[in-house]
Amino acid sequence: MLLAVKETSSGFVQKQKVSPIKTERRTRRRKRRNGLTPEMTQKPQGKSRQKFKTRIKSFLSESSCKSLFFMIWISSIESFGERERFTIESLFKSHPNSCLILVSNSLDCERGTLILKPFTDKGLKVLAIKPDFTYIFKDTSAEKWFERLKRGMFSPGVIPLEQNLSNILRLVLLYKFGGIYLDTDVIILKPLTSLHNVIGAQTVDPVTRKWSRLNNAVLIFDKNHPLLKSFIDEFSRTFNGNKWGHNGPYLVSRVVARFNVSNCSSDMGFSVLPPSSFYPVDWTRISGFYRASVNGREANWSRKRLMHLRKHSLSVHLWNRESKSFRIEEGSIIQKLIYPNATAVLSIRACWLQPIPFYSHTNLE
Repeated sequence: MLLAVKETSSGFVQKQKVSPIKTERRTRRRKRRNGLTPEMTQKPQGKSRQKFKTRIKSFLSESSCKSLFFMIWISSIESFGERERFTIESLFKSHPNSCLILVSNSLDCERGTLILKPFTDKGLKVLAIKPDFTYIFKDTSAEKWFERLKRGMFSPGVIPLEQNLSNILRLVLLYKFGGIYLDTDVIILKPLTSLHNVIGAQTVDPVTRKWSRLNNAVLIFDKNHPLLKSFIDEFSRTFNGNKWGHNGPYLVSRVVARFNVSNCSSDMGFSVLPPSSFYPVDWTRISGFYRASVNGREANWSRKRLMHLRKHSLSVHLWNRESKSFRIEEGSIIQKLIYPNATAVLSIRACWLQPIPFYSHTNLE
């Protein structure tokens, strides 16, 4: 039985019995108001925590990873479709001896195992695992932030909490393990293993040609890199759940700007790559990559654009937030990029032949 303190009208304080059931209901209501779900707030103990820890260690020790990749899937298992599988295929096409840890609540199940079976059957090393936030965040500034979040000491805001958990989770995973983080809507075109401690610019100033915005969809860092710690500390100190991008792309931009790092400087132990490396097309213009050419002028532009991508780009961010409703038309740039990357038996035809607006070459340069 719990005791609560209640002040009477006469000014005296008396103890009042409170039912544990009512207390639990109040806690659940508060967590629902704050946008928390039981999966986010539960604190794994004993075997549950050991399971996460041992599974990660066992996977890494048994897999002989030449390079380590992380992805995070925060959506339902039903929404994990062909595009996401093509992303994984492109990863292994360029890095066949790598390991992929897919951090996800929904995919760490029997059905998730079947979804990933086309890869594991080919000997590719993939692990889908539920995150233990308390264990992962331990000994970082994110630990205290997460504890305060669970206690309802601040509001997570109007932005879906899962999105911001993904923002901090990728930073801490790289800080603890090192490796390469990719969003699940990033197609890999070339090997990334020669890169160390890099982040990509999304946009550049048209006059100075210096980066104006960075992005966190592709991150490549060594374990315990100080820039990652700065990112984590910034997240914990300035968290704002009401501004889109504040805890993601804008966060990494704010922190790197303080170092006054130019586009290719590595004096601070990291480099900023130009937009052509990871983000060769902006989210406002991605639709043109999904549509097939309808005349000779468009076909010529698509051919030149595709050649430029294959020569200068390491990856293409598909901006799924904007493009998820698009269909990949046969003959489009995206179709030509992803189809050669197929290593498992997957059908692209389900993604074809949905008309979308076309952006001319003058709009896409």
